[in-house]
Amino acid sequence: MNGTDPAGLSARAIAEAVREGRLPAREVAEACLARAAAEAVDARGPRGLIAGVPVGVKDIVETHDLPNECGSPIHAGRMTGRDAACVAALRAEGGVVLGKTATTEFAAYTPTRTRNPHDPRHTPGGSSSGSAAAVADFQVPLAIGTQTAGSVIRPASFCGVVGFKPTFGIIDVAGVQPFAASLDTVGVFARDVSDAALFVAAMVGWPELAETAPAPPRRVRVVRAPRWQAATEEAEAALDRVAATFANEGIDVDEADLPEGFDEFVDVQDRLQVYEGHRALRWEREVLPDMLSEGLRDHFARAEAMSFDEYLDLRARQVAWRRHIDDRLADGELWLTLSAPGEAPEGLASTGDPVFCRAWTFLHLPCLGLPAGKGPKGLPLGVQLVGRRFGDGAVVAAASWFETRLG
Repeated sequence: MNGTDPAGLSARAIAEAVREGRLPAREVAEACLARAAAEAVDARGPRGLIAGVPVGVKDIVETHDLPNECGSPIHAGRMTGRDAACVAALRAEGGVVLGKTATTEFAAYTPTRTRNPHDPRHTPGGSSSGSAAAVADFQVPLAIGTQTAGSVIRPASFCGVVGFKPTFGIIDVAGVQPFAASLDTVGVFARDVSDAALFVAAMVGWPELAETAPAPPRRVRVVRAPRWQAATEEAEAALDRVAATFANEGIDVDEADLPEGFDEFVDVQDRLQVYEGHRALRWEREVLPDMLSEGLRDHFARAEAMSFDEYLDLRARQVAWRRHIDDRLADGELWLTLSAPGEAPEGLASTGDPVFCRAWTFLHLPCLGLPAGKGPKGLPLGVQLVGRRFGDGAVVAAASWFETRLG
């Protein structure tokens, strides 16, 4: 187009140029989006940790200028007129909200129509399906997700990107549709560790995290629980390769000696999530129950069979286990485990199994998921590094260091 900015063309001129093959439609879209992003940054001045960076926002996170539908027909077209705290923070740091990304119904169980960018016959994972897929497909370099069981780390693994679930509470959840108050954690997707740390730093007001230098951990302990039988041979082999990379660099690597009863985390987290979700969606259940999916109603039926005393017991066990693991996970030590049992399942009936993420969400620990090769179907595999509560900087440092070893 001889240097003409496609964003400045008339609709008729664009259509004619695209039909004649003189202008790719993709170039038009990119030019318009780039102009929108630039104008948004210029309006407030080009400042901030993520000035001018396009961002996708999971559609349970409020944005004042876009609908907040929570993946449910109950809230179709709903405008709240406010930004969630994390969105307000990223805008203040110069980030540009490019759009909302698909989420499962209330970030729970019902899959979206989003496909895996590596193979559209497979799920991208959930509940942050759209955020993971958008980053993997180069639609945005950064996206917000949330994790209540495994909804950041698992889709990051399936889509072959970096997923970072910080320590519970590090990123404020005000303005995020709640599901399970004791578990819900805002996280991020990026294509490398440095970008993930930058994004969290921008939303938290923690610039030091963005400047974290790569550094090897003192010790890496391989975790093969709970429910390790779910892991595929290929995923186990990927984990062993990552462990060997650490060991070959002189890092002390061994198998974690997990406490008795550790396997109970899977069941306890699941019951806690169901009970709190049932409570959080009281209005939807009471007023428009027929607009909830059958699957979600089935899960809530489980909650209705639980007593409040049972719930209190679950919370007490959560606190006791969290203290126990705080004492057990030593300074300078990271745990290494799988992000998911294997490659993304085929079909869109399920978002995959969060079994290898439930424990860490339940314990409020920071987790950073890294791509770790591909499986027999050519789809990504992933591992995650798990650190002490509020030891997010150490997790970022080790993941960055490892990333440089992967090339």
